[in-house]
Amino acid sequence: MIACAGLCSCNKEKLSERIYNQGINVIPAPEQIAQGSGTFVLDKDASIGISHDSLQPVVSFYAQKMRASTGFGLPQKEDGTIRLTIDKTVTGNEAYQLRVTEDGVEVRASSLRGLFYGMGTFLQLLPAEIESPECVDGVEWTAPEVEVTDSPRFPYRGLMLDVTRHFISVEGLKKHIDMLASIKINTLHLHLSDYQGWRVEIKKYPLLTEVGSRRIDEYGKEYSGYYTQDDIREIVEYARERFITIIPEIDVPGHSLAAIAAYPELSCTGEKYEVMSRWGRFPVVFCPGKEVMFEMLDGIFAEMCALFPGPYFHIGGDECPKEVWKTCPHCQKRIQEEGLWTDSKHSSVDKLQSYAIARCERILKKYGKRMIGWDEILEGGLAPDATVMSWRGEAGGIASALMDHDVIMTPASGGMYIDYYQGNSQAEPFAWGGYVPISKTYSYNPVPDTLVQMGKEQYIRGVQANAWAECMYTEDIVEYRVYPRILAVAEVGWTPLKNKDFADFSRRLNNAAVRMDCRGINYHIPVPEQPDYCRNHVAFTDSTVVQFSTSRPMKMVYTLDGTEPGLQSAVYTEPLVFRENGTIKIRSVLPSGRMGIVREVEVERQTFLPASAEEPEHEGLRLRFSPTRCLYVSEMADVKEWKDSILTSIEPIVKLRKNKYSGVEFYVAVADGYFYVPEDGIYEFSSNNTRITVGGRLAVDNDGKPQINSKYGRSLALCKGWHSIKVEQISNFIGGWNSQQRNDGAVRFRKYGEQAWKRITADQLKYN
Repeated sequence: MIACAGLCSCNKEKLSERIYNQGINVIPAPEQIAQGSGTFVLDKDASIGISHDSLQPVVSFYAQKMRASTGFGLPQKEDGTIRLTIDKTVTGNEAYQLRVTEDGVEVRASSLRGLFYGMGTFLQLLPAEIESPECVDGVEWTAPEVEVTDSPRFPYRGLMLDVTRHFISVEGLKKHIDMLASIKINTLHLHLSDYQGWRVEIKKYPLLTEVGSRRIDEYGKEYSGYYTQDDIREIVEYARERFITIIPEIDVPGHSLAAIAAYPELSCTGEKYEVMSRWGRFPVVFCPGKEVMFEMLDGIFAEMCALFPGPYFHIGGDECPKEVWKTCPHCQKRIQEEGLWTDSKHSSVDKLQSYAIARCERILKKYGKRMIGWDEILEGGLAPDATVMSWRGEAGGIASALMDHDVIMTPASGGMYIDYYQGNSQAEPFAWGGYVPISKTYSYNPVPDTLVQMGKEQYIRGVQANAWAECMYTEDIVEYRVYPRILAVAEVGWTPLKNKDFADFSRRLNNAAVRMDCRGINYHIPVPEQPDYCRNHVAFTDSTVVQFSTSRPMKMVYTLDGTEPGLQSAVYTEPLVFRENGTIKIRSVLPSGRMGIVREVEVERQTFLPASAEEPEHEGLRLRFSPTRCLYVSEMADVKEWKDSILTSIEPIVKLRKNKYSGVEFYVAVADGYFYVPEDGIYEFSSNNTRITVGGRLAVDNDGKPQINSKYGRSLALCKGWHSIKVEQISNFIGGWNSQQRNDGAVRFRKYGEQAWKRITADQLKYN
């Protein structure tokens, strides 16, 4: 769907007067820009001139785009209205100069890449609808008079897409490439192998895709997908035409289960494993004690280096579980033969990993590639010419730069993990964790003061955002997480630090949003949140006030009658007061009229639930357990055989397969009894267990949902005293998440007005 074209054609208002087209809206902001008083008008008489036929690829690319949206012919003429010139006095491969006057447009650069970026800036000076793939009526195609001198702060500006956990189609990758090119991101890093899949065809080793690209999920369904070598050539060429380099990543020696599932001899034991259908680490890795590992990697690298012509090849190297190497006879023999002994700095297995990484680097050098790895490749000593991606904070990057190694900064702590939540977790679609609002991403400075003080800042080659796909189940969700935060990354990587201005960037995002509409991108729009603490269920006993705000100031519309809010709905201007039950549906609205996702908040008037008349007799909770696999609570009604026992506290309910029932992979459990409420009040509940019922009312419902970052809690008005409680737990995998991952088993509660959560402790539990 081309949202901008539909939006424009149905409105008689001149589109150039729309507020999002006012001002200069270039992202990333240029190094230098001076605005004059005049205006250039792109009309049907416009033409394009070039100084040499070698510029044809850039001219053809942009002429085609402008023809599609304007309907103008834009012929090539020697004295064209828009003129592109190679000028070797413009310093820098990506630098350009742009001059827009009332009489025409001139772009100068020393390279085709620079001209491409200069024309990209010119398009951002035009109304946002210039990005429409269909002709748009009623637009005055004007650009302000400006002079721009521009070049990037860093030569490397990247995005990593994890296509292993969840596959992205060829067409989906092209959509990303188009958008990245428009914001001067010049590198797309594809994470192509991991525990959960192998995503690139290797003709010498066909089982890598025949076996390694498939996994069976918790519902018994197959998940699969990979790129053929023809697909890769198509993607690489598409990116090359837009001056984007694609870096492949094959993760070694850890994160390698998909390859081992296809070729078991690659592991230390040679055991047969299946491709993982769940997230997290797995203690099976490549065996660097076996020469077959390096022989196979040589064959894999040979084919892949021919497919990816860029200078870099990423070998991962992160989160490698090395325990098995300590007892593997092959690894121990290698340690002895190579003299990889433990010293004061590194263990023998750390040195073995360093040995494996160095071997990989030598193989890649043979094929003309420079090796990149995550900062764990520092462990055991850094390979001679490796480039380090620092993701665990900046320490790895600083250490590498101090050893005169190139560094690409990509720290999760710096806002570069853009699969994290970008709004309050209670209001946003499910993610696995973390909180990275666009303001945090935008504020990151990739050059640590330490390196500046030591004169080593030149080793920071650039910045990259990473989008890991455990919780990004569809391509739409990938887009929702990546955009618009990658626009902030673009400005971090390109724009001089002194020119950055988040308030102005936020204004420019309104224009960029329409451009993303034209590209059909499902980007994030801030969701209305309660400013104190967000909840989707609000309980009260007399009256209550519900207030909303957004992470970037913007209009909100709402309804109270159950209908979906639209452009004609009431505008939120002040807190909403409730004395009876109600349902709020509220969403944000951009200046273009594009609306965000609907947030629904249930407001419920309650009477206080009375406590039990008598105190229960016994400490703890009654427990019913069955080694049965269920996906949903409703299926527990069909369980025939249960074992009864007692829990002294709630937390062990997620560890039952580690007691006398160890070895049971799946189970269901129900604990019930009473818990003590210390005083009258309205209480919220939170737990990553499957379902919690208090006083016969549902308090937490994670049924059928990944049991991490629970946001499905409800509020209850409770009198002081003992109230019945039931805790239901299904040990299973939902959405790839183990029900025990990130789940300590606790049930937490807090009274309205309190910030801190409290556990329901053992002394608050009893049963009859």
